[in-house]
Amino acid sequence: MPRPEAESIIVGVETRDDACVYLVRDGLALVQTVDFFTPIVNDPYLFGKITAANALSDIYAMGGEPALALSLVGFPCSLGMDVLAEIVKGGNEVMSEAGVLVLGGHSVDDEEPKYGFAVTGFMDPADVKRNSTAREGDWLYLTKRLGTGILATAIKADMISEDDVMDQLEIAMRLNRAAKNAAIAAHASALTDVTGFGLVGHAHEMAAGAGLAVELFARSVPIDERALEFASMGVMPAGLHDNKRYVEGLFEVEEGVDQTTVDLLFDPQTSGGLLIAVAPENRETLEEELKKHGEPVHCVGRFIAGRSGAVVIRSAGA
Repeated sequence: MPRPEAESIIVGVETRDDACVYLVRDGLALVQTVDFFTPIVNDPYLFGKITAANALSDIYAMGGEPALALSLVGFPCSLGMDVLAEIVKGGNEVMSEAGVLVLGGHSVDDEEPKYGFAVTGFMDPADVKRNSTAREGDWLYLTKRLGTGILATAIKADMISEDDVMDQLEIAMRLNRAAKNAAIAAHASALTDVTGFGLVGHAHEMAAGAGLAVELFARSVPIDERALEFASMGVMPAGLHDNKRYVEGLFEVEEGVDQTTVDLLFDPQTSGGLLIAVAPENRETLEEELKKHGEPVHCVGRFIAGRSGAVVIRSAGA
């Protein structure tokens, strides 16, 4: 794709960031994203809620506040409008929770259900957070536990039900707004969210954008125990293996790190948590802000000098 150049473009496609940011005028920037996918659960209402939270996450990952959205629907009419109504109901509820106005959208008759949103937000240009501005010595925090991709695979294979993993699905439905506010208050150096490329893939992109390497501390990464169990049985989405190939030659695993845990670090997430890079002097502030906003505190890595984009998976960190 061509890469347009204009003074009004604050963030484009150069570093594979989460959303584009466009300068409207002094003190006001527009931040915009689009995201849609096929069902990861059987329940249409839950699918709608997870989809909406996932779409909103890109705006939060830039430090912005979402304001309005347009829905995107691909749906086989043979399934019945009652199913579509449940999907839309779930999505609109989450958008309402975020204070976002859904002002319309577009639908097509499609063989496989697809649902998502184009979301627009606004922010002060001075508050823009990028995925490429981490600095050597920054600590890396993750705000949601991993495992959604593996659990979704197990659900599709009828090995487990949504009710059995509702706590993990509720995490996927949780907005990243509070975590974003904590990151802003702590003057985070860089910010992104963990979605399809998994923890390793998104940490790699942060490191590559900054010209650094990154260490990940496997024992400190929050992981769903049932996802670990399924991974040990070989139940993994195809995207997990794709993610390993994506960073092939750019990651190494310290001796003694459990292989199943390593696999989870590549698990593609849907509506995953924020990855927050913070300077050592702001680390305590970030932890206090996360706790204040009801968010978990998990320091999962650190940016170091090294080959650009390299990921070193260690058992534990300093």
